[in-house]
Amino acid sequence: MYNKEVIIQATITLIEEKGEHLEEITVRDICKNAGVGLGLVNYHFGSKEKLIEMCVERIINGIVERFQNMRKETEALSSFEKLEYLGNMTLDFLFEHSAVSRISVLTDMQTPKADDNTHRTYAAYLPLVAACRPDLDEAAINRKTLYLITIMQQTFLRYETMSQTLRIDLSKRENRKIFHSQVLHDILEV
Repeated sequence: MYNKEVIIQATITLIEEKGEHLEEITVRDICKNAGVGLGLVNYHFGSKEKLIEMCVERIINGIVERFQNMRKETEALSSFEKLEYLGNMTLDFLFEHSAVSRISVLTDMQTPKADDNTHRTYAAYLPLVAACRPDLDEAAINRKTLYLITIMQQTFLRYETMSQTLRIDLSKRENRKIFHSQVLHDILEV
């Protein structure tokens, strides 16, 4: 296997092992797990931080693809219920994998790309929003989908402040489900 890919796989394994403690991952650990020399991380990726960002993006890409392929699990649900289901899965993932999710969301905000995780999430939600509101034109569907993704990112990034403002503990799954359902009703006006 190519050195660069070996380093990526070793880093992903460490990210999964460390969970919320990504600061504990060292270049030495990465290189030891990959069986490569210390200089290769900087040579291929420029820095440990850039390597971790790339690995986080790859992890999130896998989750987004899973979201896009959830059809079997939800085929008996209405469009609105599918949107609720996907939103709850998204929020649960964000909160359960907060270190990885924070890196992903903030990277997308700081250096947006045409096919970043935020855009891929948007693309997964777009047909569901359209199915919930077939009476709306394309521009309105695009805006409503963008509102939804933005609110979910902000719910995650600013959950403590939002919890105080809304007087609901958004760190609790059941409260997030209630909040998400309210947001969907507000945005979709259904």
